Amino acid sequence: MIRINDIVERVAEHNPDENLDIIDRAYIYSARVHDGQVRLSGEPYLSHPLEVAGILADMKLDAQSVAAGLLHDVIEDTHVTPEELGDMFGKEILHIVSGVTKLSKLPFQTSQARQAESLRKMLLAMADDIRVILIKLADRLHNMRTLQFHKDDKRKITSQETLDIYAPIAARLGIYWIKQELEEIAFMNLHYTEYSKMKSRISKEKEEGEKYIKTVKGYIEKKMGEANLKCMVLGRYKSFYSIYQKMISQDLEFKDIYDITAFRIILDTIPHCYEALGLLHALWKPIDIKFKDYIGRPKPNMYQSLHTTVIGPYGERMEIQIRTWEMEKVAKSGIAAHWSYKEGKPIDEDLSKTFTWIQNLVEEQENFRDPAEFLESVRIDLFPDEVYVFTPHGEIKSLPKMATPVDFAYSIHTEVGNQCTGAKVNGRMVSLRYELETGDIVEIITSKNHPPSKDWLTFVKTVKARSRIRQWIKIQEKERSITLGREMCDKAFRKHRLNFNTLLKSEEMGKVVEHFGFKTREDLIANVGYGKITPLQIIRQFLPKSGAEKDDESIFNKIIGRVRKKKPKGGVVVKGIDDVLVKFGKCCKPVPGDLIKGYITRGFGVTVHRLHCVNILKTSPERQIEVEWIRDTAEKFPVKIHIHSYDRVGLLADVAANISKNEANIINANSKTSENKTVEFFFTITVEDTDHLERVLSDVKKVKLVQEVKRIG
Repeated sequence: MIRINDIVERVAEHNPDENLDIIDRAYIYSARVHDGQVRLSGEPYLSHPLEVAGILADMKLDAQSVAAGLLHDVIEDTHVTPEELGDMFGKEILHIVSGVTKLSKLPFQTSQARQAESLRKMLLAMADDIRVILIKLADRLHNMRTLQFHKDDKRKITSQETLDIYAPIAARLGIYWIKQELEEIAFMNLHYTEYSKMKSRISKEKEEGEKYIKTVKGYIEKKMGEANLKCMVLGRYKSFYSIYQKMISQDLEFKDIYDITAFRIILDTIPHCYEALGLLHALWKPIDIKFKDYIGRPKPNMYQSLHTTVIGPYGERMEIQIRTWEMEKVAKSGIAAHWSYKEGKPIDEDLSKTFTWIQNLVEEQENFRDPAEFLESVRIDLFPDEVYVFTPHGEIKSLPKMATPVDFAYSIHTEVGNQCTGAKVNGRMVSLRYELETGDIVEIITSKNHPPSKDWLTFVKTVKARSRIRQWIKIQEKERSITLGREMCDKAFRKHRLNFNTLLKSEEMGKVVEHFGFKTREDLIANVGYGKITPLQIIRQFLPKSGAEKDDESIFNKIIGRVRKKKPKGGVVVKGIDDVLVKFGKCCKPVPGDLIKGYITRGFGVTVHRLHCVNILKTSPERQIEVEWIRDTAEKFPVKIHIHSYDRVGLLADVAANISKNEANIINANSKTSENKTVEFFFTITVEDTDHLERVLSDVKKVKLVQEVKRIG
């Protein structure tokens, strides 16, 4: 366990004028309130805040940040109140600690809702003080380093969240060493078999690889020396996760990956960098499409470097980065390299502009109330690759890679996006689906009477465009639903000899609105139109409860009761709605064990999708409804699987046998054989739940020459 004296010494080394007393006070206070608490590893709980503070000291942050790191869990895990912490350490540290604290003590319907709200709270806090996310990254890093003490399912959930949220945040902040370590640990826990294979292969080739690195470094140093360029040359193996990502994205085997090593040249000045680039291109043939100039056009996280890929001394592809010592410092520490909070001064204006994506996330988060939708929006905004395009007046706009003219239109103004009818790129008309490229000059054509299209949601890439389109659809859906809901209520109320328009204005209706948890009568009527509430549910609140009408009420209740007692079909029950037609989305084919969401279709009941199905993410949140699997259902569900294998005699028979022995029925099968003697199988099989599916996939993977088995759809 790291010692507090080591932490204080590191802070003093980088910030000699800091008030180090606050670190000592935070340590003593943290030790006192965490006394008696133990981590799953068996270590005293204090080891965790100490390690977090040590990581922050390594990032060269100020004493306030390190103190907040020591205190980051006291509100969540001890009896300490926010008021007490504020009194002891001031508002600044309280604000940071509150931003880092999870919402674990608040009730949420799902763990996803808790994750979304925790992330939302953290984003709001980090917009005011970026140190919130730096501490959260240090916290997550140490938790990942000790992940082996958790159960398997917890390790996988935490690792996936790390890959989805925290590693991309570290990348956007330019702190690549944290990003890479988070990715490596998450990769190991999520795909241990692939991780072990890769580690074993690279270990076998290490001796030969070290010779290769030494040889190439010798070539580069000699070339730079001839030009009197003083430099440092570094050779390294790429991270396992980055190699794995390349294998997946390009559908390559490990033996087909040639550039598992990369080189870096560090020089004194920017002119030296460009001179070194010219010398390298004279020495080895460059691959044009692989050259990137991040010095002339830095990344949004301030990263600068020249990236080139050349055909190396043995005819292999070789990646080389060229940068100055200052760029190396920023590449290692990102925003932390520029961070200063001396005497409470805020981050400078130029740096604030660099991180406008944080402010954009904060501004847009108010438009997302559905947890899945919000988490998806964060993932989109953390997508690291960007393109830089120009307005007709020469203003630069930064957009995600594969952004479209519609994204560009919304980046200018919501009204421009809503009224977009066409676009010109570099003077010629293009489709609204056109993928913008760096350097494009974009002109948007608008029309006042042209509304946004729902289809735009299938191709827009920015959170702002997605949220504004959904907002417009939501308004239109609500207007239509209010009209429909009013008609449905009016008709149903007349059948029970009740005047809907009169009752709508009554005090009793106000109580009904409250009973169903809505704010206004309009919301109640709209939800009838959406299909979330039936007119009969409202009528029941007005029906007499005693007297002569009791028999009438009992008949009504008998009907409702009879409906209620109907056994739900299809293995799914819809929360809050009885006897509703349920069908499963053909796009994603959910099975028990999958996280699911329902979508109310007018006249066709509820369609059930997997939670992250692209089609459910495109729907209006107002028409989404909570659904859950019925336990102990004997029904089996169809699911599609894809098998990639090398071809051989008897392969199909062996695959089918491994599926059948797990009592999974094959209801459809297709195969496609390639010239390179590989075969692709596409099966539709029936399974009981996700555990049953995993058993099938696991057994099929054991078939000789099978390379990959996965669920699709």
